[in-house]
Amino acid sequence: MTNQVTPPAGAATEPAPGAMAPPASADPAQAVVTQPTRRGFLRSGGALSLSSLMGTATLMAQTGEAKAAIEWAEHFQKNYRLMTAEEKTEARVRLERRHSAEYGKKVSVDTTEAQPGVLMGYALNIRKCIGCRRCVKACVEENNQSRGSRPGERIEWIQVLRMERGEFKQDKMNQGYPEGLGIQVGGNAYSPSGQVLEGQYYYAPDKVPEKDATYMPIACMQCEKPPCVKVCPVRTTYREADGPVVIDYNWCIGCKMCMNACPYWARRFNLTTPVLPKEAMNPVTHYLGNRPRMRGVVEKCHWCLQRTRHGRYPACVEVCPVGARKFGNLLDPESEVSQVLARKNVFRLKAELNTFPKFFYFYD
Repeated sequence: MTNQVTPPAGAATEPAPGAMAPPASADPAQAVVTQPTRRGFLRSGGALSLSSLMGTATLMAQTGEAKAAIEWAEHFQKNYRLMTAEEKTEARVRLERRHSAEYGKKVSVDTTEAQPGVLMGYALNIRKCIGCRRCVKACVEENNQSRGSRPGERIEWIQVLRMERGEFKQDKMNQGYPEGLGIQVGGNAYSPSGQVLEGQYYYAPDKVPEKDATYMPIACMQCEKPPCVKVCPVRTTYREADGPVVIDYNWCIGCKMCMNACPYWARRFNLTTPVLPKEAMNPVTHYLGNRPRMRGVVEKCHWCLQRTRHGRYPACVEVCPVGARKFGNLLDPESEVSQVLARKNVFRLKAELNTFPKFFYFYD
């Protein structure tokens, strides 16, 4: 027979070791209902997600899979424009190591910043262009663009529009509708008259320039007031101090809002994994320029930063057989592009949109 000791009133009863404590709501009279708050839920969920991600990153780093670890680090790196000099160096080393292993050659990733006192500008003589499209091919090869044959695998930053050229003729005056009168539809409506801006994007003539054809190349205009930058929800595209509008591919989420905002059809989307043969890959790259892209990101012309920030011309300027393309520093009155602006008949495409392109068309 054991003596039972009755605890004093109000004293807390400690559960026996190993025994399960009753839930707090066991006694409805003493139950305290705690309403979860949105802030608390997000805090707990964020902590759980962060711990899960950190654990996964640790496991990946310990597996010996260098590529997986590098890609994981790239996924969580800062936006390039917010990185410190040390973080940019780390990002450059990671990319060089990964791309060198992937393409079987030594790949360099330049991080040269914009030079003070430089504002890049471009000018194109629209009457000299012969439509050979060598600029397109040179751009593809220099800037590691996708070269696949299936839909979505072929990417070209430069488009050369072929436009018909014609004139109004006397002998067509009475060929309109109604027949012989030309009251409703004039006869000259059935043949090219002037220049038709709705040109062909792709053409393959036996010989260029073609008779009664004129050509108008289009690429990124590197606007001073770029509408694409305004709409980017993650600020991955922005204007550099020396003029070009660039993209940090690691931060692009593929929403295509910048593509919709661009009035010059200058941006391309990697619908599939880019097709870039190892032997054709250009190993001289720039972080904000021609480094290999990935699936699901937007890309565009950047005036060959891997070249122009080291005193060279863009690839399209070098390869033009008729010298129709000019490039230089708009702040230098003696540069080629400044001389063009001062002496030639110059216009900018869609100037009424107030995007203020630094890509100029001119004619003699």
